[in-house]
Amino acid sequence: MQLIPSIDLRGGHCVRLFKGAFDAETRYELDPSMLLGRYADMGASWLHVVDLDGARDGVMGNRALLGQMAALGRLKMQVGGGLRSLAVMEDLFAAGVSRAVIGSAAVEQPEIARTALQRFGTEAVCLAIDVRVDEGGVPRVRTRGWVTEHPVSLWDLIAQFQADGLRHVLCTDIERDGALGGPNVALYEEGLKRCPGIAWQASGGVRDAADLAALARVGVAAAISGKALLEGRMTTEELQPFLRDA
Repeated sequence: MQLIPSIDLRGGHCVRLFKGAFDAETRYELDPSMLLGRYADMGASWLHVVDLDGARDGVMGNRALLGQMAALGRLKMQVGGGLRSLAVMEDLFAAGVSRAVIGSAAVEQPEIARTALQRFGTEAVCLAIDVRVDEGGVPRVRTRGWVTEHPVSLWDLIAQFQADGLRHVLCTDIERDGALGGPNVALYEEGLKRCPGIAWQASGGVRDAADLAALARVGVAAAISGKALLEGRMTTEELQPFLRDA
């Protein structure tokens, strides 16, 4: 399993949200490009970057900064937030981004995600599916920066794209995100049983190296970590087993 550090951008700043709430933001006084360099020096191969302005408003608000970060060429970048047209994805690829992360569009405009998989290839496209587990234990999908709830389940949404060769799925349990309460290991374990051909990226709740080990044991391909890394909760030595390129 590979650790992928995460940087969330809002108005050009590094931030973290608590359980997806835009009014529960923590801003870190760190230059995003310098943080990218720190993760590269640590041994990471990939970086996950979310344009939170784009996720909420549908228009990327940090495009210039994303281009500057990609131009450094130090890490492969997968970028999400506001990717709701093929033109936006093509622009990011031209800027040096390695993988487009499609969120809301996968639910609201599935033909865009389907075409992207066909045009750019299954390794260059990842679906970011944000869920909130309901009282019946069903992971229900949320979009538009987690504020719009949909009746469709995580499993039904993935099924719509498997015929198109979908390979990469980044799944965030919103209740765990930014809370440092541990990842929803059971959710990813069920995902691997239902969809064994998917390379799952687990997001939300990672707090220490023990959480990474727990995710590795169930077989996820990657774990996304933002807050725990920003706050230095894991040493570089602890992270070494999880920094190989997947």
